[in-house]
Amino acid sequence: MKLILGIDEVGRGPWAGPLVIGACVLPRDTEGNLENWTEALTDSKRLSKKKREELSKLILEKSLATGLGWVSSREIDMNGLSSSLKLAARRAVSEIKLKKVPFTEIIIDGTVNFLSNTPLEKHVSNLKKADLLIKEVSAASIIAKVARDNYMESLSKLYPGYGFEKHVGYGTVAHKKALLTLGTCSEHRFSFRPVAEICRINNKTTSDSSRTTTKQLGDRAEGIVADYLIRNNHTIIARNHKTPFYEIDIISTKNDQIFFTEVKYRKDSFRGSPFAMITNEKLEQMTFAAESFLKFSPSLKQAFSPLLAVASVSGEDFVLDDWMVLK
Repeated sequence: MKLILGIDEVGRGPWAGPLVIGACVLPRDTEGNLENWTEALTDSKRLSKKKREELSKLILEKSLATGLGWVSSREIDMNGLSSSLKLAARRAVSEIKLKKVPFTEIIIDGTVNFLSNTPLEKHVSNLKKADLLIKEVSAASIIAKVARDNYMESLSKLYPGYGFEKHVGYGTVAHKKALLTLGTCSEHRFSFRPVAEICRINNKTTSDSSRTTTKQLGDRAEGIVADYLIRNNHTIIARNHKTPFYEIDIISTKNDQIFFTEVKYRKDSFRGSPFAMITNEKLEQMTFAAESFLKFSPSLKQAFSPLLAVASVSGEDFVLDDWMVLK
C-alpha cells in the first residue's frame, strides 16, 4: 500500500521567529484511497485562520503520524537559511520515525530537496504547488502554519509593540516601523539584510554598541531562554518579575509544575553545567523568591508544584548552553 510522507515549510522569509517544517502521513485504505475528511485539505494560505485551526486539530488527531521540525532565529543566523531548512526537515522526519510509521515515498513542496545527502534522499520527489495538489503535503503545511502562528502570537505577549500576532514576523510596514522605534528583540533574524539595515540605522541614532547595558544583555538572554521554554510547551506567566525584596527572571508553567528560572549570561562561552553558577547563597535567594511569589499567588500554589531552574546563555550570538532543573 502506498503511504506518502508529505513535507512543507513555513517561515522561510520572515524577519523574526522560527522556521518550521511540517511532516505528515495520512491514513489510506487497502485500495490506496484517503479518508473523506481529507477532502478539505489544501494549501494553508488558501484557508482562513479558523479553518486552518480546525483542520490542524483533525490532522493531529487522525493522521498516522505528524512531525514538526523547529529551527530558531538564532540557528538561522548561525547556519544560514539553506542549512536551516535541511535541519528543520531532519527534525520533522525524526518525529515521524519515532512513531514507527512506514512510508513508501516522500513528497516535498517546491524544488529543493531538504533531505539531500541523507539516507532518505532516494525516496524524495519535489513538486511545485504540492501543498495544493498532494493532501499529505497540504496537511504538513497546515500543521506547520498553525503551530508557527500560535508561537508568534505567544511572542506578542513577551514582546508587545512589534505586532507579532498580526504579521507573524514578516517584513510589513508596521513591523519595520516597530523595529525603528523599539529596536530588535531576541527573535529577530540579524543575518537578514532588512533587519541588519535597521540595526545600522538605529546604531546611528543611539550610543555605540560598546555602551550596551548589562540590563540589555540580560533582557536578550532572558528572551532566548523564554523562546526555548515556549518551544518546549511552557506557558510564560512572568518575565523579569521584580519586587523591592526579590527578583525572578522567568516564571513558567508546564503540566502541573511551575518553574522559576534564573538566567545567567556570559560573553565568553560557558563550559560545564549551569548548576556550577548557582552558589548556596543564590539558591537560598531563589528559594525565598519562589516561596514569596507563591505566597501572594495562592491559586498558582494550589495548582502547581514549584521547581527552581537555571539556564546559561553565552557569546555574542547569545547561544543557549543549557536549561536544567535544580530542585
